[in-house]
Amino acid sequence: IIHEGQYETQMVQHVHIENHTAYAYLNDLEHIVIVSSTQIPHIARRVVGEALDIPWGRIRVIKPYIGGGFGAKQDVVLEPMVAFLTLKLDGRPVKISLTREECMLNTRNRHPMIATVKIGATKDGTLLAREMDGLFLTGAYASHGHSIAAASGSKNTLIYPRAAIGYHARTVYANIPIAGAMRAYGSPQVVFAVECAMEDTARKIGLDSVAFRLKNVARQDDLNPLNQSPILSCGIVECLEKGQEMIQWQQKKADRKSQDGKIRKGLGVACFSYGTGTYPMNVEVAGARIILNQDGSVHVQTGATEIGQGSDTVVAQMVAQTMGLLMDNIHIVTTQDTDVTPFDTGAYASRQAFVVGNAVFQAASELREKILMYAAEMTERPVASLDINGRNIVLLDDPDKKILSLNDLALDAYYHVDRGGQLTADVSLKTLTNPATFGCTFVDITVNIPLCRITIDEIYNVHDSGVILNPSTARGQVEGGVAMGIGAALTEQVLIDPVSGKVHNNNMLDYKVPTMIDLPDIGSAFVETFEPTARYGNKSLGEPPVITPPPAIRNALLDATGVAINQIPLTPQVLFYHFKKAGLI
Repeated sequence: IIHEGQYETQMVQHVHIENHTAYAYLNDLEHIVIVSSTQIPHIARRVVGEALDIPWGRIRVIKPYIGGGFGAKQDVVLEPMVAFLTLKLDGRPVKISLTREECMLNTRNRHPMIATVKIGATKDGTLLAREMDGLFLTGAYASHGHSIAAASGSKNTLIYPRAAIGYHARTVYANIPIAGAMRAYGSPQVVFAVECAMEDTARKIGLDSVAFRLKNVARQDDLNPLNQSPILSCGIVECLEKGQEMIQWQQKKADRKSQDGKIRKGLGVACFSYGTGTYPMNVEVAGARIILNQDGSVHVQTGATEIGQGSDTVVAQMVAQTMGLLMDNIHIVTTQDTDVTPFDTGAYASRQAFVVGNAVFQAASELREKILMYAAEMTERPVASLDINGRNIVLLDDPDKKILSLNDLALDAYYHVDRGGQLTADVSLKTLTNPATFGCTFVDITVNIPLCRITIDEIYNVHDSGVILNPSTARGQVEGGVAMGIGAALTEQVLIDPVSGKVHNNNMLDYKVPTMIDLPDIGSAFVETFEPTARYGNKSLGEPPVITPPPAIRNALLDATGVAINQIPLTPQVLFYHFKKAGLI
């Protein structure tokens, strides 16, 4: 069986809460200070230095706690300009804050894509080969365009790794707003095309959609087609089984064998694989510095950039678990400062909990060892007999037996006239692995054919993200990502005049982001595996939830109506055109 189809995705906007803003000034005759809502402070310093031909050491970038980014702040947009202007104005402070309209017009968006997908399979449902040719519209400048075209092809190769894979992509310039990095970095476009084509192939063979995927998805020890390395952790089979059970797939399929009314229901499914970082295409460096304070608490500095995704929280958890401390005894320095903060490339690629975790583990282990060695010196006990429990040094064999408080130990280290000194650990590591995350979306929809309206009745996003470090923030990531995916599937699109390039809806009235009242209850579930290349067993989670809602909804629409619509968003206008063409209206 051979299936070939063309699939199309639209330009969408990040709509992060905080608009782009930055200011700069000279704090002496030569040192430029830039304060910016950026995801990439250390990269921003480098790019500003290159743009203005200034030594990087003369540039200081500070990132306070910021209001989101989703990739729009993974580019250096305002920073070179404010730095240039403060130099021209003898160091006076210069600030640029974009309005929402300016952000939507002049920063970054998600690449529109047109792709042709060709799939070959045997009649028993064994996937033999898939080939894709993608055309990405990058706008007026490259931004991340070429990188996204490449990465989007490589990150989804592991969904069905045993089939032969062909991938070709091009980026095209046009006089329209620039497309750049956006949550999941090209995978929403490519996975939409692949998973729609997989659905079409399953129906051509006559196989159940879930059964077809279960037959072909990755298993542990399958080989990565790109580098022939084995997959060390993989729970996609369990994800599909769990999602199928949650949505009652088999029962509903049996109950809906024939539908011919004006109101119809449909079930859809779509799978994904994704990376955990950018290695080996890019260097993955992360730093962590942990300091024992005078009161026995610890200060933690990392280059990992907190932009609302929760990296500060999981770093604190990692330190607490590794050192044996209480969470309220750990203070995270959330502001990144390139003059002070350990080097890290920033918040993108769902990399931070994985990459910084290895550095945090080593730093926390080193500081723990230094504390116990100092406690052994103070108490004249063997270091192997001691442990840390909360705020105290205790006996390893008797955790309730307090030997010394961390407060007393810290005061002694800082102020004893002869022995001691500040106890710290400072680690920078390069991560040389990039494990794959897997998952799927199941959706149950109602289609009102005369009104050309899709209503989502149930939606479940199921993930193999390794060990879940924080269940609460994990659910939050899933719910936010699914909401963003629903917007891309049904309502969101940057509307551009094809002749003039004018954007018609660069405002929050006309650009239709789904709000709370537009969204259904969002279900999430996790299949926990242990990723051996991660110190804490975790893999990526930040970006994957956004990938599969659009193809799952499209596939549910096909299930309900028999009409294959190969483009998003599935607005009433689009549904009307295709329903009329199919004779349903």
